[in-house]
Amino acid sequence: MPTVTGMMKKFAEKGWVDYQSYKPIRLTEEGKRQAAIVVRKHRLTEMFLVDVMNFSWSEVHEIAEQIEHIKSPSFFDKMDEMLNFPTVDPHGAPIPDKNGYIKESTAYKLSLCKEGDVVFISSVYDSSEEFLQFLNEINLKLGDKIEVKKKHSFDNSVVVHFNGEDYTFSKAVTEMIFVDKNV
Repeated sequence: MPTVTGMMKKFAEKGWVDYQSYKPIRLTEEGKRQAAIVVRKHRLTEMFLVDVMNFSWSEVHEIAEQIEHIKSPSFFDKMDEMLNFPTVDPHGAPIPDKNGYIKESTAYKLSLCKEGDVVFISSVYDSSEEFLQFLNEINLKLGDKIEVKKKHSFDNSVVVHFNGEDYTFSKAVTEMIFVDKNV
């Protein structure tokens, strides 16, 4: 607790949070911008590791966690330029711009689709190594077109068709895959 209190006081001095003892902590607009900059660094790093260094999307999270602590804005600006200014990371999550602005997404959970819907995979909520390896095993990736064949009311599992085959996804899986009507 003392460490958290000390950190909140430092953030308050920088104008990143509104802090009062024993009261809820709220991010200021500048605090939200600073948080988005950390997210930007992480997601740009993941893209760099996948696109330039040929890591798998299931391997990059832990490495990006370490690299995001580099304080040089020019380092990440150069990375952004080298990647041709990507707007999403390897998992489909939006990359904030250098001012902390995050473009709104129109994606929604696969679990919300109806039978007969044809959609494209736009992002995954869970970027854990286990989940991404599961998607790799069935060769499902961002941009893939899928058709919702059947929704089972008993357990909320969903039968989908892609790459010429039918697959049954549990409710847990359909909650972690985000789709859109457009690529």
